[in-house]
Amino acid sequence: MPRGPFGTRDPFTQLRREMERLFADIFEGRAFPGPAWLERQRPLVNIWEDQDTFYVEMEVPGIKSENVDLSVVGNELTIKVHYPDEKPEGVTYHRRERPVGDYARIVRLPSEVNADQVEASLENGVLTVKLPKAEAARPRKINVVAK
Repeated sequence: MPRGPFGTRDPFTQLRREMERLFADIFEGRAFPGPAWLERQRPLVNIWEDQDTFYVEMEVPGIKSENVDLSVVGNELTIKVHYPDEKPEGVTYHRRERPVGDYARIVRLPSEVNADQVEASLENGVLTVKLPKAEAARPRKINVVAK
């Protein structure tokens, strides 16, 4: 830390740094959590497919399976996650960046899925959803007949 003319810590430099940190927090959206903040903090998702199935992985660390709600309509997977507010009594937060409240996301897939065969699991903070493609969406080999 910078020293003043008499070898003491410069309080103005320390104050300036603290003000810069405070304004950075405000303008980065962390000081006043709300829906816009939660949207920027949304869980990361990977989506891929093989010949028969779509796969969706979402990071949801610390979330229990009973706080996850999934639904499928056509080619849309809706993921709802409830982040509980588990503030212990008698504590004062100095910084709180982990989300609380409800979060929802709709993942649109390239084609419809067989909703009756969708499987989901939660392991090590990662939600994995396996969505078998609807029969009409699966590739087929078409035989060409010579005449």
